[in-house]
Amino acid sequence: MEKYIEGIGRRKTSTARVRLYKGDKASSVNGKAILEHFTTRKDSEKSLMRPLIVVGLEEKYYFTAKVSGGGITGQIDAIKLGLARALYKMDPELKAILRKDGLITRDSRAVERKKYHHLKARKKPQFSKR
Repeated sequence: MEKYIEGIGRRKTSTARVRLYKGDKASSVNGKAILEHFTTRKDSEKSLMRPLIVVGLEEKYYFTAKVSGGGITGQIDAIKLGLARALYKMDPELKAILRKDGLITRDSRAVERKKYHHLKARKKPQFSKR
């Protein structure tokens, strides 16, 4: 069994469990290659590797991610946060570098609920005086 460091990331309704391993294998998401899992986004691999690139460890480490819920954007951001958390769990000195690039803060924005008598969360029916 290989030794790994784990980080959990969340965004919108997506949750990702990211495991960081030492080595130079290809990173995977849900048991598939990154581009195989995120087929519609061509920049997904570059976006996911951002935490590793910022700290300069993209050649020395790789990750596996189990992600569920949400859509493509939510899943990519959840994996990115999980990877950043795993990195600074491994070496606390990396936290400042990752924070400077905005990779530590959890993005808490989510879809606002729909209210009754409204068409959407905030959109109201057209008002008619007569």
